[in-house]
Amino acid sequence: MRELQGDLWAEHARGAVVAITTGGQVNRDGCCVMPRGCARHARELFAGLDWTLGQQILAHGNHVFDLGRRVVSFPVENSPLEVPSLTLIEQSCRELVELTDYKGWTEVVVPRPGCGGGGLEWSSVSPLLEKYFDDRFLVIHKDG
Repeated sequence: MRELQGDLWAEHARGAVVAITTGGQVNRDGCCVMPRGCARHARELFAGLDWTLGQQILAHGNHVFDLGRRVVSFPVENSPLEVPSLTLIEQSCRELVELTDYKGWTEVVVPRPGCGGGGLEWSSVSPLLEKYFDDRFLVIHKDG
């Protein structure tokens, strides 16, 4: 695992696969609720992404999914009202590594899961990621 400062969407613009931290709540329209952070930005950037993820969650549960357009979900919570779960973050790490192996991706950029709006401390999340992520995974955080 490598760390860098910068902007997730600038990495996406240069061609990287990016993971967005997500929850598992789906609204009546079948769309995943993506109210804040990089999930909200992805919903605003890519029309229909919230519906695509919502349908995957309804069919398969709250897991890592390739959503197309070099965007991957990375579940950290089941609902925006919950504190992110270290157990779910660890599950997402395992699933993201499996998907990366399957797809043959050489670089995946991941924000610090659960550490922005979720309120987790990086010092408690980092060891989980280090356990699973190799040098193909870049963990990004904002400048400053």
